[in-house]
Amino acid sequence: MPRKIIIDTDPGQDDAVAILLALASPEEIEVLGITAVAGNVPLELTAKNARIICELAGKPDVKVYAGCDRPMAKTLVTAEHVHGQTGLNGPKLPDPLMALQDGHGVDFIIDTLRAEPAGTVTLCPLGPLTNIATAFERAPDIIEKVQEIVLMGGAYFEVGNITPAAEFNIYVDPEAAEITFRSGVPIVVMPLDVTHKALVTPARNDAFRALGTPVGTAVAEMTDFFERFDKEKYGSEGAPLHDPCVTAYLIRPELFTGRHINVEIEVKSDLTRGMTVADWWGVTNRAPNAMFMGDIDADGFFALLTERLARL
Repeated sequence: MPRKIIIDTDPGQDDAVAILLALASPEEIEVLGITAVAGNVPLELTAKNARIICELAGKPDVKVYAGCDRPMAKTLVTAEHVHGQTGLNGPKLPDPLMALQDGHGVDFIIDTLRAEPAGTVTLCPLGPLTNIATAFERAPDIIEKVQEIVLMGGAYFEVGNITPAAEFNIYVDPEAAEITFRSGVPIVVMPLDVTHKALVTPARNDAFRALGTPVGTAVAEMTDFFERFDKEKYGSEGAPLHDPCVTAYLIRPELFTGRHINVEIEVKSDLTRGMTVADWWGVTNRAPNAMFMGDIDADGFFALLTERLARL
């Protein structure tokens, strides 16, 4: 049976590839809906971009909802310096024809978890955790019904990419991250420690382009655009595909290795606000609350991605 998921996202080129991978994999994944959140760009654009990607995939029937337009307790920080003013800079993609669904994304999460059998819905956040935490705060009865949360966010050995200590998704709404990590739901984390190893080298991007399809071309043009930031910042070969690690894990979890450890979120310090304090070495007595991934079979990951994108 395919795994039922809700994708919570702030597209973002890498979010777009994560969504495409999910929509190309119906044997393993059933996308119940997509909820947009403010993050890489403001909510108006993330909600638009999610629909653009659904239409690019030829899946205009996917339900897309707009969620929270700001973090729970702080001013929104965005990342146009990475993703461009639209969030999907690179390819020229038409505005979506499909409409947003009526209602709020948080209500969709709550209603879906209440309607589906307990333990059958996985939440897949690819951006700040505002929608997830707001749903948990508003309807605590749904928490025990979540099968698992598989998210992209945080870092430990790779430290921060938006501040010296914090990864972007967690930094944008650390209060929401704290609520999520303390919820008791089983959590799988794809931190920068993993995603920085999922690099789109020239050869891997050529494989996307060689698909000769609108999807393959668009993905290649997306990574052509946003790799400039990482190449300049890290001196890397190309762009890391952060968010597709989430959907790849749902399809082939054996591509990833990690440790079940305690992860706490720093919400008070001016220096380290948004840091994921990961007890990788087990030096505290805090109970483990997350499977924190540390490595990826990058060749296997890109082989899967290329094979699945070829379906669209």
